Amino acid sequence: MNQSRHVPVMLQRCLDMLAPALTEPGAVVVDCTLGLGGHSKALLTRFPEARLVALDRDKEALRLSGERLAPFGDRATLVHAVYDELPEVLDRLGIPRVQGILFDLGVSSMQLDEADRGFAYAQDAPLDMRMDQTTGISAAEVLNTYPPGELVRILRAYGEEKQAKRIVSAVVREREKEPFSNSARLVELIRDSLPQAAKRTGGNPAKRTFQALRIEVNGELSVLERAIPAAVKALAVGGRIAVLSYHSLEDRLVKQVFAAGAATTAPPGLPVVPERYQPRLKLLTRGAELPTEEEVAENRRAAPARLRGAQRIREDAE
Repeated sequence: MNQSRHVPVMLQRCLDMLAPALTEPGAVVVDCTLGLGGHSKALLTRFPEARLVALDRDKEALRLSGERLAPFGDRATLVHAVYDELPEVLDRLGIPRVQGILFDLGVSSMQLDEADRGFAYAQDAPLDMRMDQTTGISAAEVLNTYPPGELVRILRAYGEEKQAKRIVSAVVREREKEPFSNSARLVELIRDSLPQAAKRTGGNPAKRTFQALRIEVNGELSVLERAIPAAVKALAVGGRIAVLSYHSLEDRLVKQVFAAGAATTAPPGLPVVPERYQPRLKLLTRGAELPTEEEVAENRRAAPARLRGAQRIREDAE
């Protein structure tokens, strides 16, 4: 088990950002992406008066985190759920509003390190990629059954892969001979189908395709599109939300939701802006904050991270 998998990304910065909202006794903080519990443990330790609700769709992550957070007793409530189910989870727990919310949208390092889950392109594994292995279709099924046009769309939209057409025509040709089941064959096929120039830039040439498949298999962007507005809605006035994202698609989505909340919705030209049109959010970051060089040196998985934060400053207009 390598140590870097236990280093939560931009941890100190996340804690500092949420701190002003979590000092009161009985404050509730939600970790929407529990993973191995690194952020959750730090939240419970730093804010001894706070109660934690943590969600994860991965049962194995919940089991391991449960052991790690056991010393905190009933201050921690762990729930098997996808993060867009936050409103239902809070409703079930009888919690009307929360003071802090954290999202860390990276794939759990546990999933990257577990060879048999098929997330990593660096080692051969079954092409699965489901974060919750009890439901949904695997990456292999996507590759073997989606029409070519749909595969091209996914690689372009979710992987920002410029060579999508070349890769997909190779996939379609190969899957007719034999369906895909393992990652090594896919990595090799991507290497073979890219022009020389494309191979020289940006790390492993399979990276963008694997990202695209992972997002598709787990419905990540559509889940996020529902989850971020729902999270903002769940915040009490004065509550704060921090979101760590790892690629431009996620970051753009978060940015749009925060920017909309921080803008006035008044028709132009009003001499005085009525309360109901006033912004509901105050941005806590100028643009997205990046990890420091020291952090990236300590934990290479922090390199692409982008942190954005916002504070709830008033209720929704009725």
